[in-house]
Amino acid sequence: MFLFEWGYWQTVIRSETDEPRNKLPTDIDITDIPAYESDEIDSLAAARLSASLAPASRGAVYVYDDTNMEMRCGMGEDKRGLITILSLALFATITAGIAGSVNFALVVPYEDPIDGSTVDFFALALSIYLGLLSSGFTIAYVKLGLPISRLEIFTSRHLIIRFNRKTQQVYLHRPHYCGGLVTLPWIGVSSSGANHNSAIAGGVGFPLFLYWSQSFTRSHYPECAWVGKAGNNQSEIQAEWEFIRRFMDEGPEGLPRPRITSHFPWPWQAFTPQFEGLTHYFRRSSRIIKLGLVLISPAFLILGLGHWLSLLLCWKPRWPKIIRKAGLPGKPIPPLTTLADRPPHIQERLRENAHLWAIRPGQRPAKKPRNPRRRPKADSALSPAGASSRNETNASAQTPSLDQGIERYDSER
Repeated sequence: MFLFEWGYWQTVIRSETDEPRNKLPTDIDITDIPAYESDEIDSLAAARLSASLAPASRGAVYVYDDTNMEMRCGMGEDKRGLITILSLALFATITAGIAGSVNFALVVPYEDPIDGSTVDFFALALSIYLGLLSSGFTIAYVKLGLPISRLEIFTSRHLIIRFNRKTQQVYLHRPHYCGGLVTLPWIGVSSSGANHNSAIAGGVGFPLFLYWSQSFTRSHYPECAWVGKAGNNQSEIQAEWEFIRRFMDEGPEGLPRPRITSHFPWPWQAFTPQFEGLTHYFRRSSRIIKLGLVLISPAFLILGLGHWLSLLLCWKPRWPKIIRKAGLPGKPIPPLTTLADRPPHIQERLRENAHLWAIRPGQRPAKKPRNPRRRPKADSALSPAGASSRNETNASAQTPSLDQGIERYDSER
């Protein structure tokens, strides 16, 4: 459940002296993707425009009033349950080993009628063996396995995000090993639902993606959040984003009231996420595929059971008092999260890695055509393509800075 957030946070705080991780040929390092000022300005401008004529929220929404809207957050909610099943299986193995060790230690000694009472050495040896084996498994699990298990159990039941319309702030609630609680400015948000140019895989199978560059996080690294359910298409993602945007910019008036979801771990909350973002696939699939889905339905049942156990073994997330009271009359506004709010060793790591997230000035260069079949003509400079390239060069030279772009769109607003 928290695997993506945990991996992203490890990428943010990893040191250059750390041992390189093994990567697959298809893996992409997000730090290798450069960001340009023109991209930042365009994404901020698009996030302030209307994205859909039919705003709607598909949930899960936990709080909705005139001040706050709280939603489920995080990537991979539909995959939750597998780590729980493996962790509980390991728990059962360790518990059985400890119980067996205690049982053999309490075996009544064998009483010989001639020599008197003697000790059952086989039971004693088996008890010591099981005790040492269980202790070894327990120590190894606490050091290596527990951090992985806490991605699904013995932690907050959900990652949540809260939008406060009165303070114009966004709050992210995450465990400390995934980045912790963060307060961000609404003005600096970019969204995958702003338009089709910012869409991720057409919105299929991905939740709404929100992003804050390091220009707004004040912590030398960008923040991101996956909000709501996985989408079936980009229209659903745009409608979700438009619902959030109108709530923050205009208020809840005129918006359809979303269905409020309880934090209580009901069983159906564990089985429905498995089918998020797959409605289009089920509708268009052939009869053979539908038959195959019916045959593997026990696997969905087992995964859903693990998801429910995960919910039962977690606790309801709770905001600090200053965030719960934010926006009420006479209550202070929570300060934005800065680098100084992090522990000293985390601050050092973030400073070392600040160059990985630096925004490059100017405009993103145009992509070069790959393997052209014919050589360009000598008079290509007079062709429309040549004129277009000159226009792009002039545009890149006149690209405003990020600060100028933000001031411009603030004045237009």
